[in-house]
Amino acid sequence: MEEYSQEDWGNHSQDLHGYPTDQELDEIPVTKRTLKIKQESSEEAQKRDIMQNIVQILESVQLKWELFQSWTDFSRLHLSNKLAIFGIGYNTRWKEDIRYHYAEISSQVPLGKRLREYFNSEKPEGRIIMTRVQKMNWKNVYYKFLEITISEARCLELHMEIDWIPIAHSKPTGGNIVQYLLPGGIPKSPGLYAIGYEECIERPPSPHLERHSLDPGKEGRVDLESLSAQASLQVETEPTRIIYCYLGIAEVRTLQQCLFLHFQANTKTFSKDWVGINGFLSQNCIVDPGVSPKSIYIKFVEVERDFLSAGSLVECLEKAIGYPLKFNN
Repeated sequence: MEEYSQEDWGNHSQDLHGYPTDQELDEIPVTKRTLKIKQESSEEAQKRDIMQNIVQILESVQLKWELFQSWTDFSRLHLSNKLAIFGIGYNTRWKEDIRYHYAEISSQVPLGKRLREYFNSEKPEGRIIMTRVQKMNWKNVYYKFLEITISEARCLELHMEIDWIPIAHSKPTGGNIVQYLLPGGIPKSPGLYAIGYEECIERPPSPHLERHSLDPGKEGRVDLESLSAQASLQVETEPTRIIYCYLGIAEVRTLQQCLFLHFQANTKTFSKDWVGINGFLSQNCIVDPGVSPKSIYIKFVEVERDFLSAGSLVECLEKAIGYPLKFNN
């Protein structure tokens, strides 16, 4: 195993993370440098969020850590050609608890090959791990994995990498009925799709406001009407959160056909007896005067038909998002 000096390790670490040198920073104008830092911060935050989500999935299925002994372990047949969610962990001489170093969904490269890269000192990923063990930063290195099907890998991609598309609606026609306006470009192919709705959570007024309302100070009497109006303005709204409520599998029909049946057909054949996702979407089309319907969103990903029947797709998505899908029961 090759040893690194402190200077070499610092340079090597800098290269791995793509950080610019001091000289390069001096050559970048301040405005461009600020934009670059913001862009890198946003990308790093996104990567951190994805990794945290993967860790939550691994923890939710309660897998045991396996001690890494030799990279040849990953040449074993049962790891050679499988797709999986995997995590790399470590402990120290001072703390036996195993902590995550990295987590990933290996959806394109077989698990065995990907793990060998993390435990091979000739690869950038493996060099970091082996160096930390050599320098006694870490005591032991561990790994855990959960095998997944191609369809489950695509389902996780749908959740983590595909953006929500808002569904527009028409102005009320025929009294108090609105119609959904599906966007163009929905594939005429098999795949997975999700339907969600927007949830806005209101928080109570801040403690600062409450203290102010109870402490008139030197002003003497308090104008209760003024405070009431101020309190109503101080109610803070959380950022938009989209709640998954349905995962659809377009296996017999195409993605376009499935979504059309959900959003277009139900407004024409509405029945109060409908239940499930179609009932929910139909009820949302009935609005009171001056009230907008609930904001609805979709996302979809193409998957080859032969792969759609494998795996437990609803449970996979529910583990990833951390709550049950309301209309998949």
